[in-house]
Amino acid sequence: MRRKASAKTNRSPAVTRTPWHVKSVRVLPHYRLHVRFADGTEGEVDVSDLILSKQPGVFERLRDRKEFAKARVRYGAVTWPGELDLAPDAMYDEIKAGGA
Repeated sequence: MRRKASAKTNRSPAVTRTPWHVKSVRVLPHYRLHVRFADGTEGEVDVSDLILSKQPGVFERLRDRKEFAKARVRYGAVTWPGELDLAPDAMYDEIKAGGA
């Protein structure tokens, strides 16, 4: 007989087991972000090259500093309204490579 899972039981895969799962983000000046990950790693990520490039694609709208300031954490990634997000594993690797 199968037991019913209680409301407190989460049977879905634990996303937070990945070290690069974003726990918090803080917007900094000059298109930079301070990011803290599930394993405690934290540091700054400069996304100005992406946003200010000649062909920023969907990231062009983040040139508006008010839009950039809307950065939030959703499902373990840094996101903005309109389903725009950054790859958390790439940010994690960049911070680790920088000695954070």
